Formats: sequence, structure tokens, C-alpha cells
Amino acid sequence: MSVSSSSSLNTTLDPAPVSSSNSTDYLFYLTCLDSFASHVIYTTYTFINFIFLFPFYILILYMGFQQWRHQHSVPARTATSHSDIFTYHMVLLEIFGVFGSVSYTFGNYINSEHLVILGVYVFNIIFPGQTLFHCLTCAERYLAVVHPIIYMHLRETRGVRIRNISIVCVWLLCFGWVGLNALYLPNSPTIIFLSLMGVCLIVILFCCISVLHVLTHPGPGEVGRNKELVAQSKQRAFHMIRAIAVVLLLRFVGVGVCFGLEKLVTLGEEDLCWLLDTGITLTIPSSLVLPLLFLHRKGKLACCRRNTESE
Repeated sequence: MSVSSSSSLNTTLDPAPVSSSNSTDYLFYLTCLDSFASHVIYTTYTFINFIFLFPFYILILYMGFQQWRHQHSVPARTATSHSDIFTYHMVLLEIFGVFGSVSYTFGNYINSEHLVILGVYVFNIIFPGQTLFHCLTCAERYLAVVHPIIYMHLRETRGVRIRNISIVCVWLLCFGWVGLNALYLPNSPTIIFLSLMGVCLIVILFCCISVLHVLTHPGPGEVGRNKELVAQSKQRAFHMIRAIAVVLLLRFVGVGVCFGLEKLVTLGEEDLCWLLDTGITLTIPSSLVLPLLFLHRKGKLACCRRNTESE
């Protein structure tokens, strides 16, 4: 879904199908809504987001609120980690996506142009933020493993200030992305977004390789019990960064398909719709990886609870 889809909505919302000669004037996925299969897929996607993922996101925010209350009632408690803070903001971002999807789908059912436009714009808020919060999480884990002394200093007031500034910048970019899409109408800033994702993937892969190198080459001071604890910490960081790298690679492919469909003039409409549906499916894991990793760290996943306790 992209803001460029809001162009010529009066025509695309008309019950009559959009002719292939005019399809280049609109984002192609709106044309796909004329097919029964695409209509079912979008509705199912919205249903899963609202019925299953939305309560999941609320649970994580509730856990964050409980942790915040405990920290203020018992000042001696350990401060919230940077990774957890990034996860909370990621979840808030995903909630925007849920409501944008609901607004878009409901507007399409009742043929409301205003709801469709609202859904498109709200949904677009999440695009750069998802990638950047993943990137910030990997950078935080990279510092913790590769540069532990610098990381320990950044856990204090200076580090919190840098983290908060980074989060504010990400949110500003998210809302600025909506305005950028509006400026590019009836096209979409495909190259800009794919370039951003490409840079973030390079950063994440660098973090993953660096952590793997440190994991396979322990420091001279890591002996005995200390060596085992440090190795476990490095392994958790490596698994986290690796999981994020995999889902972001899937997201890069999926979003690249979504944004590039209108450029693929050599394929028929049914083939393009199939590619679009596949692209949307590939973006789902990136919405779940940080929340699932968060629950794993907190020992809330039954399948991982024993491993978490042993760590």
C-alpha cells in the first residue's frame, strides 16, 4: 500500500473495472481490488492484523507500562534496555498500520473515498519506521557485543539522550514520508525508499558479521564462568541480528515488488496481482520479529521459556 494510490480514487473506486490502457495512471494494486482473489486477500490481511496482531501489540505495550510503573515505584531497579524501548515504538508504529489497513478495507467495502484515502495515508506512516527501528536495534546489539565499554557509557544519561533523539527523528521521517508520497503523486518515491532499505540492510549485515566475528574469536579475558556468560550474551545478540536481517531481506523483496509493480508493463494483470499479493505476504514477518524477540527475552513464550531461564 502506498500514498500514490490516492490519485484518481474516484475512478478506481468505481464498480467498473479499470481498463488496462488506464492502469498506468494508478497504483496497480487498486486495480487488483476488482478481482475476487485480491479482495479476499486484503480482507484476510486486515482481519489477521486487527483480530490477532492488534491484541498482541497491546499486550506488549501493557508489559512496557507495567515495567515503567515498577521502575518508578522501585528506583533501584535496572533501567529499561534500549532494545525494549525500540520495540515499544515499533509496536506503536504497527498499530498505525493496523488502523490504516482497517480504514482502507472498510472504506473499500462501503465505497467511501475518504476512508480509503485516510487508510492509505495512515498505513504509509509505518514504511520507513519499520526498517529504521530494526536498524537501531541491530546497532544497539552491535555496540553491546563489539564495543562493550562504549555501550556501558551509553547506558547512562548521554546514551538515553542519543536514543531519544534517534527515536524522534524516526517518527519525523515516518510522518515526512507521507508528505513525500503526496509530492510524488501520481507516482511513488520507489527509488528513495528502496535506497533507504538497502542502506539499512548493509548496516544490519555489517552488524551481523561483526558480532559473528567476535563470537568466534573470544577476548583474552573471557575465561571460566565469565567466558560462558559472555558467550551466551553474544549468541543472543547474534541470533537477534540474524533474525532481523532475514525478515528485512524478505521485506525488501516484498516492498520492492509492491512499489515496482506499476513499472512491470510486460506482465498481465493477473500475474501482477499475484506478485503484489506475494509481496504483501513477505512483509508480515518484519512486523512480528521485534515483538517476538521481546517476548522471548521476557520469557513469555512457552516454547522458549526454558532456554530463557537457563540463560
